[in-house]
Amino acid sequence: MPRLRYLPSNHGRASNYPSNRALACGSQRTTRALDDGGKEHMKTHFAMMAGYNAWANGRLYGIARQLPDEQYRRDVGAYFKSLHGTLNHILVADLIWMHRLTDAGDQPKHLDAIVFDDLPSLWAARQQMDQRIISYVEGLSDAQFEEMWSYRTLNGTSWKQRRRETHAHLFNHQTHHRAQAHAILTMIGISEPPGLDLLFMQRERS
Repeated sequence: MPRLRYLPSNHGRASNYPSNRALACGSQRTTRALDDGGKEHMKTHFAMMAGYNAWANGRLYGIARQLPDEQYRRDVGAYFKSLHGTLNHILVADLIWMHRLTDAGDQPKHLDAIVFDDLPSLWAARQQMDQRIISYVEGLSDAQFEEMWSYRTLNGTSWKQRRRETHAHLFNHQTHHRAQAHAILTMIGISEPPGLDLLFMQRERS
């Protein structure tokens, strides 16, 4: 993976970002709905989500790489300002969570960090991260999804949750911010951004 360079953003709103407590509670509700009592279904589900993550990012970056630099960096008033800021944030969050889950790799200190200021480097890092997530999920046993594990947030707060709960948050967070990126494409003049629905991938691969 290319060497990371953390360039702080000046959007000044990181303190208003949803708390890890709120995110954890949401993820717990989501995974409870998914868990029908069969632990063996967790790995199948998260393997699908890891594949979907890579597929959706490929479609999103495919459009981003065709944009003029001015459109790519244009501040449209989104939470992370631009497509550039939003795509960086998605990678930042994945780096943070994969560091927590594996105790390896870089861990940015700020949610609005610009880890790559040029799109080609960001795209290369995105592809490597997506493959890293796929390999990580493939390497887990069914029982590991039910394990309790501890981690610390960026402000040092300690939390303890089941792995499946934090995995649900990981993939939900990606989807949430890809939706923001998709909206940004519309705002900068892309009349029909590519659909990112999970169902589209399932139909494509059926």
